[in-house]
Amino acid sequence: MSGSMTRRAVRLAAAVVGTVGLTAVAACSGEGEATEPSAGTPSEPVDLRMTTWSSNEEHQAIFTEIADAYIAENPDLVSSIEFDGIVEPGQYVPTVTTQIAGGESPDLMWASEAYAAEFVQSGVFADLGPVLSETEGYDVEDLVPGAMELWSEGESIYAYPFSTSPFGIYVNLDLIEAAGQPDPRELMSTGDWTYDKLVEVAAATSASEDVAGLHFSAEDPYATPIDSMGPIALAWGARPWSEDGTRCEFTSPESAAFYDWFHTQVFDTNAIPGPGETADFTSGQSAFMMGQLSLSAGFADAFAWDFLPLPAGPAGTVPVIGQGAVGVVANSAHPEIAAHFLAYFTNPENAAKLAQFFPPPRASLLEVGTLSEAAPALNEEQIQGTVIDQTLEATTKPGHANLSRMVDTIRAAMDPMWTPDADVEAVLTDVCSQIEPSLGQ
Repeated sequence: MSGSMTRRAVRLAAAVVGTVGLTAVAACSGEGEATEPSAGTPSEPVDLRMTTWSSNEEHQAIFTEIADAYIAENPDLVSSIEFDGIVEPGQYVPTVTTQIAGGESPDLMWASEAYAAEFVQSGVFADLGPVLSETEGYDVEDLVPGAMELWSEGESIYAYPFSTSPFGIYVNLDLIEAAGQPDPRELMSTGDWTYDKLVEVAAATSASEDVAGLHFSAEDPYATPIDSMGPIALAWGARPWSEDGTRCEFTSPESAAFYDWFHTQVFDTNAIPGPGETADFTSGQSAFMMGQLSLSAGFADAFAWDFLPLPAGPAGTVPVIGQGAVGVVANSAHPEIAAHFLAYFTNPENAAKLAQFFPPPRASLLEVGTLSEAAPALNEEQIQGTVIDQTLEATTKPGHANLSRMVDTIRAAMDPMWTPDADVEAVLTDVCSQIEPSLGQ
């Protein structure tokens, strides 16, 4: 970050918080009222707050290192930067939107790809385009267009996807070997790395070693079913709604087949832990875990592990990325200063630091040398095959401009599915009937 940027009044186009989607947020500003931030250096340094969904100590250490360096370089702008981890399952978006609506808005916030359309279209995020393009050394042209697609419109940039991270499968190799099961890399080499084979090995290992088979990185995947199960569903060609978001697809043949398969793995084969059952991959309590690069933080050397690409399903192999973006809340107290910090937090140098756990959307950093240095826990084969190759080919999980209206309804409507004798197709029909009024609005 150049010294001239510190002295320059950062100009941000103020976003209008509208009535589409995030109604609680819109109500706090008034319909059609723009929030006009004041420009220039404040009369005294301000305190900034960024909401995150991670309380991981190693993540927090990197964030704090970057923040401390920024404060040291910009003592006239900022006195402190807090990283506020909201980690209760399913509560991140409701908590943040309540804070914004109640006048306690964070200055910066994370948002997942599922909520990109909603946060961008409702005007929650300020336009960062002018700040990022004017910041010396930022190199907006280095940002991968595909990674920015959900977060930008023309020259406007509403959030920076600091984590453009493919989903993969973590494997406890010691448990697999003890259970007499094949190494998944051998299955990959023979073309047998499929979801059916994965759950077969998971179930056998679970029964043999008294551990969980395949579990998800979410603490309670049943509280966030479309988010947690979405990457697997795409390998069946299953989507919650049509591409344009106007038609429910939970009742499609592909969705019915997927959820029937998933139900079988939970209640018949015991390959997947059921509701209320917990497992901790990092302490050796499960054979497999589906997750992203950031989960490698804190992995101990207590067991041998691997990180593989997602397997194939009936629709083939579908690489999937999840994105965590950071944006400036337009209605916050200090949007211009927050944008100034965001430009520093995500510049090439700091993006390389964040790459230890969060694959960046920068073309210059998506190469084995950089990521090997940033993430030494992974070997070159894992970085190239599971991270880089998948990132370049992956699709994102489906989102929707009205997702916050529907997410609790979907969860509640799907709850009856998580019983041994559930009528899966009837549950899916009920899901569609409940969310159709919110689709396409």
